[in-house]
Amino acid sequence: MNTLKIRSTELGAGVPKTIVPIVAKTRGAILEKATEITKLPVDLVEWRADFYDGLFNIPELLGTLKELRKTLGNTPILFTVRTKPEGGEVAPSFEDYSKVNLAIAQSGDADLVDVEMFWGNTDWNGKVSEVSSKLVDEIHKAKCLVVGSRHSFAHTPAQGEILRTLQEQKKAGADIPKVAVMPKSDKDVVTLIAASVDFKSETDRPFLTISMGPRGMVSRMACELSGSCMTFGAAGQASAPGQIQVKDLKDALSMIHTAQQG
Repeated sequence: MNTLKIRSTELGAGVPKTIVPIVAKTRGAILEKATEITKLPVDLVEWRADFYDGLFNIPELLGTLKELRKTLGNTPILFTVRTKPEGGEVAPSFEDYSKVNLAIAQSGDADLVDVEMFWGNTDWNGKVSEVSSKLVDEIHKAKCLVVGSRHSFAHTPAQGEILRTLQEQKKAGADIPKVAVMPKSDKDVVTLIAASVDFKSETDRPFLTISMGPRGMVSRMACELSGSCMTFGAAGQASAPGQIQVKDLKDALSMIHTAQQG
């Protein structure tokens, strides 16, 4: 697998990286949380902008991003608008979704943009949506990286379906394919990890997989096994069920990495 260097952070090398979300509603609260995060063992920050009151006011959005960049310094920023069908806070048209993500990519202040790759398609055996694929191309033209994502808060698809989803995201140009699913049994957690191991054996790029909720918490610490290049931790409020406080997560990841090295 090739590694991916983002500022001073290298994904796919060494200890799996920690990423922490910011889910605040106002600029002041966002910057306050960012200042708090700078004191924690965090490798990347995700701005979950679907929580932000000014999301669709693009000048205000870009102004907040610029202040966030100043506060976080050299820490890579992933910009995410999570939509309601995939567990988020907003339900925009694809036109509005694209406008926001492209403006962020073109600003130069975010390092990665999350793109929901199967827009309007609920079939886990289906292909990446054409509109999502075109958005990936436009974001790449702006010299920004793409986390291609797919989420299921209702169930865990079959192992082959998860693998196919990751393969489709890679084929469509996602720099970091991502899948997050909800387990209903212990076997579902194993299914997610097994699909990840399958993808690890064939992929040329970093990827991210998560089994959510308390039952799936082990997947957030099993990155050395699954191949997931990073995992989400929390700094106070979590953005998804099952997130571990980032300091505890970092300690666990480091301990497992040391043990794996012998």
